[in-house]
Amino acid sequence: LLVDPAYSAVGFADRFAKAGGKLVEGEDPIPLARAIKNPTEVKGAFAAQQRDGAAMSRFLCWLDTEALAAGADELAAAAKLRAIRAEDELFRGLSFETISAYGPNAAQPHYRTMPETNLKLEPGNVYLVDSGGQYLDGTTDITRTVGLGEVAEAIRVQFTLVLKGMIAVSVAVFPEGTTGAQLDTLARLALWRHGHDFDHGTGHGVGSYLCVHEGPARISKGQSAVKLQPGMILSDEPGHYVAGSHGIRTENLLVVEPAPTPPGGERKLLRFATLTLAPIDRRLIVPELLSTEEREWLNGYHARVLAEIGPLVDEPTRQWLAQACAPL
Repeated sequence: LLVDPAYSAVGFADRFAKAGGKLVEGEDPIPLARAIKNPTEVKGAFAAQQRDGAAMSRFLCWLDTEALAAGADELAAAAKLRAIRAEDELFRGLSFETISAYGPNAAQPHYRTMPETNLKLEPGNVYLVDSGGQYLDGTTDITRTVGLGEVAEAIRVQFTLVLKGMIAVSVAVFPEGTTGAQLDTLARLALWRHGHDFDHGTGHGVGSYLCVHEGPARISKGQSAVKLQPGMILSDEPGHYVAGSHGIRTENLLVVEPAPTPPGGERKLLRFATLTLAPIDRRLIVPELLSTEEREWLNGYHARVLAEIGPLVDEPTRQWLAQACAPL
């Protein structure tokens, strides 16, 4: 019996050994094989993310135009998003319980929305929603932080630094054999330069209609021997949190793919393709903090969101989306 010390339960191994079985310690081959999606799974991921992006855009439109007037709170917002996702005939449930967090609750990276902690959405702070769906053709996970009314300039600066980190990972080009730990600094560098950081991983593997947190690949400070390979799907979710005040996180899902080697280059290269399609709140961005390349990435991303999501939503959402995706 192959027993992987990183995964196998000691109790099962002991029972097997006592029954006369022979234990062989080694690495379980299944997690890595499962993490490398085949072409059908990658195609399904793109399709699921596109439809999920349409649902997310409808929700963000509601949040921007109706939620405050309706007196919505964290629980109502989470229920609204789930109801929109559930209209998809391939939807089979949430990929995890929605983190619907306003203001000080958003300062807890793994906040759990409950009646006893439920807050009303009010102008003057940010609302963070980390959510995802399980569809027959893929698993989604997206985080957006939205400004409700006018917010402090310090929050806008922090939001922009988080965005810079998310973009840095999104555009990374790296040689074959690179691990997620080697890319983690990219997500934190802009925050570090301003004396900030976040105390969770930058990214985790995502399954194909399976676990939303799937090993063995990840992007984090912790050392990892797992090399990133084409077909792996990972999250890219830097953040910043101020206890008792607010929290910021922006998350897209990425899939690893081959990248062309420039003339004269010697190594085979990899890069990420962005799966997630939903607008990023432009009102929270301090444009002066973005480089030309970062601004071009953001404008290109929003142009893609509008082109792919626009035809999938109703006319009021489409009009809102056009404004939300306007060039910065």
